Amino acid sequence: MKLPNVLRSPRVVLCLLIILSGMPPLFAATDEGPANDYLSRLLSFPHAVEVSSFHRDVIGHEVPLGALKKVRGEWRFKNSERLSGLLIGYTWQIQDGFTASEVMIDMQDDLAADPAAEKLFNCVGRACGHSAQWANRVFRERVLYGREDMQRYSIYRLSGDAEYRLLLYSAARTEDRQYLHMELLRVEKEASKKS
Repeated sequence: MKLPNVLRSPRVVLCLLIILSGMPPLFAATDEGPANDYLSRLLSFPHAVEVSSFHRDVIGHEVPLGALKKVRGEWRFKNSERLSGLLIGYTWQIQDGFTASEVMIDMQDDLAADPAAEKLFNCVGRACGHSAQWANRVFRERVLYGREDMQRYSIYRLSGDAEYRLLLYSAARTEDRQYLHMELLRVEKEASKKS
């Protein structure tokens, strides 16, 4: 059964989440807009079961801005940047007949309409690279290893009171084993380094 469109809106879901759970924002109270909106939307999605999560400060964290390729025997991103800040990550199993790809495409549609969001890179299927490397080396979450033709990856810059990178990755092993991974990095004010 599909949710009515109004219940799939990130703003409606966020309002319901705040009213029902009283959950405080995950970042500072001064952070407005996109970062907490997108994270809260997935945290409240009733068909997403949390598999794992983490919150940590990172220094020089590599953020993928391109496909994963094997170069001279080593797996590398075609492009990436190194950033420092607070990194929050979640992996969910998507259930009840929904697919991880479907949930991710809905998020991408909302991001495309959001003036605070800028898409930095996107890939679908085999164009993203080897799914085992994304699962094990990049995200260190083996449940994300799935069919290469069913993977999707997107990275966005979110601006507002602070600057963020929002990373989305969907993977599917089977029809019943659908996973969505999201990382949200609040970037420190220092200059980023591209590699």
